[in-house]
Amino acid sequence: MRVFQNNGLSRGLVAQSRRASREETFGREIARFLQTRVSASHLLEPVLTADPAAFYTNGDDKDLQLLWAREHNFKSDDVSAILLAQIEHHRAEVFYNLDPMRYGSAFVSKLPGCVKRSICWRAAPSGNADLSAYGLVVGNFPSILDDWHRKGCRVAYFVPGHDPELDQYADQRREDVDLVFVGGFSRHHSRRSAALLAAASTPGIDARFHLEDGRLTQLANKMPFMFGLRRHSHPPEIRAIRSGPVYGRDLYKALASARIVLNGAVDMAGPDRGNMRCFEATGAGGLLLTDAGNYPEGFIDGKTMLTYASPDEIPALITNALANPDRSRMIANAGREMVRNVYSKRKQWQLFQKLA
Repeated sequence: MRVFQNNGLSRGLVAQSRRASREETFGREIARFLQTRVSASHLLEPVLTADPAAFYTNGDDKDLQLLWAREHNFKSDDVSAILLAQIEHHRAEVFYNLDPMRYGSAFVSKLPGCVKRSICWRAAPSGNADLSAYGLVVGNFPSILDDWHRKGCRVAYFVPGHDPELDQYADQRREDVDLVFVGGFSRHHSRRSAALLAAASTPGIDARFHLEDGRLTQLANKMPFMFGLRRHSHPPEIRAIRSGPVYGRDLYKALASARIVLNGAVDMAGPDRGNMRCFEATGAGGLLLTDAGNYPEGFIDGKTMLTYASPDEIPALITNALANPDRSRMIANAGREMVRNVYSKRKQWQLFQKLA
């Protein structure tokens, strides 16, 4: 199976990438990117093992795409046109897209004839976005899949996979801090923000929050007294322990530095749970503390993770977990073994092949 996987990067990561030095060829730049392990839980096994039957790119990275265009004498600077040319050049049989909001049905209608199956990952409601041209919309939030099904899409359950590179970070855990959070902070995350504030207010703990802030939050932090912006800024308790965003291997290091990893679903997730951080936190060997809800197989409160029903419960759960390190380590170890076995890259790839 010749598979082509396209990805889209977060705004913060794109900004960071622009500041970083780049390799001189497309192939070397992709190899460098894959070594960072950014998005690795969503990347298919043949991509991570550099199988020649698999092609990977970040289709929203114009500088990267222009490298490929120049190397192949493709006379266009339009990223959509370059992506289509890449797919045709690879003779892809399966197009797997992690960035369907940028490349929706209109793009799928232009796919070359070599593509026999188009699949996209989407684990969020997306307004009036049209993904109906895709052969399959996949994700691990059943209620959101039901919503796509009602919009006329074929859907299937699919999950992130455990990055085996996480094992070395789990084996060399330092646990320098009591609690860490890595993720976004914005006006769209009111439920998560309440959880962060509760954790940050827990007395006597050493915590660190690595936040990728939304645009309004960035503006509010710079001008907190501007009318209407105050409610979007970081509360003092969070500002005191805030660090910058981390990605890839730096994210893995951050997760492996803490006894507890806090997670919080965003408001649009509904009752379903299982965002990427759940897989990364358990894979790194940390004790996952996350909000209650409907989780994928193996994520069980009190056995492979701890859950809170409301933010008010968070301080006591943190305090108890730190006061009972043996029990906390037992749950964390069980979570790590579960995610390595149930969500291995091999099993993820096998399931993808069945779907395709």
